[in-house]
Parts: sequence; C-alpha cells; structure tokens
Amino acid sequence: MNKFRWVLVLPIVLAVLAASSGTSWGAEGESGASLESVVAVQKYNRGIHVMAMLLVGFGFLMVFVRRYGLSTVTATYLLVSIAIPLYIVINSLGVLGEPKIEVDRLLLAEFAAASLLICAGAPLGRLKMSQYLLLGVFFIPCYMANEWILLEGGLGLIPQGGFVDTGGSILIHAFGALFGLGVVMTMTTEQEFKTPIESDSTSDRYSMLGSMVLWLFWPSFCAGLVAPDMVPYTAVNVIISLCGATIATYFASVALRGKICIADIANAALAGGVAIGSTCDHATHTMAFIIGLLGGTLSTYGFAVIQEKVQGMVKGIDTCGVTNLHGWPGIFGGVAAIFVVEGLDKGPQLMGIGIAIVLALITGYVTGKILAAFGRRIKPYEDSEEFITEEGPATA
Repeated sequence: MNKFRWVLVLPIVLAVLAASSGTSWGAEGESGASLESVVAVQKYNRGIHVMAMLLVGFGFLMVFVRRYGLSTVTATYLLVSIAIPLYIVINSLGVLGEPKIEVDRLLLAEFAAASLLICAGAPLGRLKMSQYLLLGVFFIPCYMANEWILLEGGLGLIPQGGFVDTGGSILIHAFGALFGLGVVMTMTTEQEFKTPIESDSTSDRYSMLGSMVLWLFWPSFCAGLVAPDMVPYTAVNVIISLCGATIATYFASVALRGKICIADIANAALAGGVAIGSTCDHATHTMAFIIGLLGGTLSTYGFAVIQEKVQGMVKGIDTCGVTNLHGWPGIFGGVAAIFVVEGLDKGPQLMGIGIAIVLALITGYVTGKILAAFGRRIKPYEDSEEFITEEGPATA
C-alpha cells in the first residue's frame, strides 16, 4: 500500500521541484522560453477580456434599439467573425505591415474588430445582414493601412515610433467612428432620417449591461500589448480615467438635460477609456483622472448638443452616436498626448491624427457608396425584415 502512495505522490513532488527551480519540463526546457510563454499567456488572458468586450460589451451596448435586438447581436457575431480571421490572414502575408507573433496578431485583430464594431454602430439598423459582412471586408484593409501608416512608418509619412497611441484613441476609436460617419453620409435615406430610433426600459437596461462589461474589461484593452512591468500602472490609469468620465457624465447630463439620461450614462461614462487610450501608459494618475473628466464631459455634450447638428450637416443618422463616444473623445485623447508624453514631437502626432481623420472619412464614404449599390432595407430598425419573429415579416 505504501508503494502505491509513493506512486501517487511522486508526480506531485516532481511538479513542486520543477516549479521551485524555475525549470520548464516541456520541450523548450529553458527559463527564457518559459518567461516568454508566461508573457504570451498573460496577453492571451487579456485577449479573452477583449473578446468579452467585443461580443458581450459592444453587442449589448447596441441593443437599445427596441425592435432591433436580434439583428444587433447577430451582426456583432458576424462582424467579429469576419474581422479577426481577415486581419490574421492579411498580416500573416506581410501585407500592410510586418507579420506579428501569434498572440500579438490575435490582440491586434481584436482591436481591428473593435474598431469595426464602432464603425457599424453608426449605420446600425439600416444595413442588411449581408451588408454588415461586406462592411467588414472593406473596413479591415482600410484599418490596417491606417495602422501601418501611423505605427510602422508606412509610406514614409510618419517616422516609426513618432506617433503615440498605446490604447488606440485615434487608431481604433476615432478611425472607426469617422469611418462610420463616412458610411452614413451615403447610407441614410429620407425615410430613414425621419424614422425615430425607439428604445424602452428593457432595451436600455440591456444596453447598460453592455456598458458595464466594457467598463470592467477596458483596462485589459488598453494594456493588451504594453510591457509586462507597465500593465498594472496602465490598468490603474484606465480605471481612474473611467471613474472620472462616469462622474463627469452624471453632472453634465443633469446640467444639460435637467435630469439624468440613461443613454448618456451607458455611453459617455466609457469616454474616459477612449480618451486615456493614447497616454494610458504615460499619464500620471492625476492626469488620467482629468482626462477622464474632460472626456466624459465632451462626450455628454456631444450626445446632448452636437449630435443633432452633425446629423443635419451630413444628412445622415449616427444610430449609436459613435462620433460622440469614440470620435471626439478619441481625437481629444490623441491631442492630449502632446501635453502628457514627455519629449513627444507634436508634428508627427498632429499629422497622424490628420491622416487618420481624412483616411477614415474618405474610405468610409467610398465604402458607403459601394454598400448602397447592394440595395436597402425595406424598413429600418426592424428585426422582422430578416428574422423569424412574433411580429412576422416586414412589408413595404
């Protein structure tokens, strides 16, 4: 019996000795390789957090449209499922940037998917389901071109390393929002412009669930690819900035509207995560809080005041108000880097912001023209046109 006990205990003893000695018992067998593996696993864990943001966070944030919930979550599935493999294939071919290692490529693909979901929030409810897939096919190469130019010195416009945008204030958020704005310039009919976007208490509560999931995992989003020793500092900065935005949103919503607007809370409270992105690993904690306060205030003002004016100007409906949550706070975050990052050359930073804005609007507008050629929905913001529902099929 004692022999059997030793047989059971021996593997445990060996595992403890291996752990205490820092030796890998795998094929590599070297501590350096083991450290790289640990870092890769940590990045993967943050990547899973980002995936939760994509599917649950973005998916439920956009279900506030009362009769379009089935379409929203299905479109989210499809957009993520087209974005990630398409990014991985293009990057593995060495097109629009150097091929990345596996886990980094996955995280970068998830960031591209996040930008695509932001973009899709603008024409949400006015695209056929197949057109969401086409939107992804056109968006990802444009996004990767912008990434290549801004971060890797593509076309020689910006020196590599001269543009600071750690958490993607410009690259992910502003680019996605303005690309979406370009799309809606061509994808909003007069009928759609006059059709109200309805919500109710149930859809708003689901939207708040999505907002809270995004809030919860945003630190992993910004810290996805930062150096391991900077992950805790970056995460704290992001949380502090989100707190600042949430507080600012409450006061700004009451000041501008007289009462709290739940749409402001669900969206503008996240603006701190958008605005701190560029400087999340550089700002002091105090500066992070200030950036959050300003980002939340700017976003709330966008929803309450600016949105209606912009929509009238471009003759298009931004369904989710992505320009207010991701556009203006994203641009603000990119500009803030000039004042926060020590020794940063403002020339390349401002040029990068300008390139992203112009490229997003132009490619978004062209994409919208192409999508419009594939037809239009009969009725906007209605699940029943493409889904089996209790209401039955939509009619013209």
